[in-house]
Amino acid sequence: MKNGKMALTVLLVATACSAPQAESGTDSPQAAGVGDLNSLTPQEVADGWQLLFDGVSTSGWRGYNKEAFPEAGWGVADGNLIVMASDGSEEGLGGDIVTEAEFSDFELVFEFLVTPEGNSGVFYRVVEDPDLTLWQVAPEYQVLDDSAYIAMGTMDMNRHLTGDNYDLQSSVVRASNPIGSWNQGRILVDGTHVEHWLNGQKTVEYELFSPEWEALVAESKFAPYPAYGRAMTGRIGLQDHGHESRYRNIKIRPF
Repeated sequence: MKNGKMALTVLLVATACSAPQAESGTDSPQAAGVGDLNSLTPQEVADGWQLLFDGVSTSGWRGYNKEAFPEAGWGVADGNLIVMASDGSEEGLGGDIVTEAEFSDFELVFEFLVTPEGNSGVFYRVVEDPDLTLWQVAPEYQVLDDSAYIAMGTMDMNRHLTGDNYDLQSSVVRASNPIGSWNQGRILVDGTHVEHWLNGQKTVEYELFSPEWEALVAESKFAPYPAYGRAMTGRIGLQDHGHESRYRNIKIRPF
C-alpha cells in the first residue's frame, strides 16, 4: 500500500444512527447525517479505509511548515474540525494545516459545512516549502459559499466555486447543498488521473501533466510557481482562509 502504510491508525467510534448511501456510483463510505460521525464500518475497515480525523482531537494533523498544530484559529467541537472565523484575511488566525501522513494514490471523502461568505479548500499531494504557501504547491478542491461570492461580485467566479479544480477548471455541474447544510466531497487521485465529486456528482476530471493541464497552469495564478502540482506523493491539507468552516468524516483509502 504505498504511503498508506504511514496513514493514521484507524479509530472506531460507535454511533447510534445511520445515513443514506450517497448516489455516487462508487463504493465510497456513506454520507453521514446525524449519526455515523467520524467512524468506520467493519466493511470500510476491510476495504482499507482509514480515518484522518477522530472527532475529538487534532491528532495526526499539524500546521503547514510547522511542527505542531496551531494554537489558535482551529478547534474541535461536536465532532467537527473547525476553522475559526477571523477578520476574513487570507491567512486566518491559525494558518493552513496538513496531515502528518503522506499519500500517493488514494480516494478521499470528507464532509464540509461553510458559513455565510465562507471560504476554504482541501489540498492533496502537499509538499511543504518554507518559501511557499499551501496553495502555491498543491492542487485544491475549492470549498466556498458560492452564492455569497457571486452576489458580491468581488472576484472572478470562473474556476473558483465549490468542487472546482481551483483556478484551473470549473465544475461541469453545480451540486452544492444550501448554505448551512453539510456537503460530501470526494477526491480520487490515481497516478496522474484526478476526479472531484460533490454530493455524488462528478464535478471535475483531469490528467496531471497532460498538454491540456500544462496549458491551464500556464494561464493561471500558479504559473510563477514551478513546483505547483508536481508532487506524486504528499499530505492532505485544509485551508484557513479566515472564515468559519467545518469538516467531519474525513476518510481515506490509499491504493
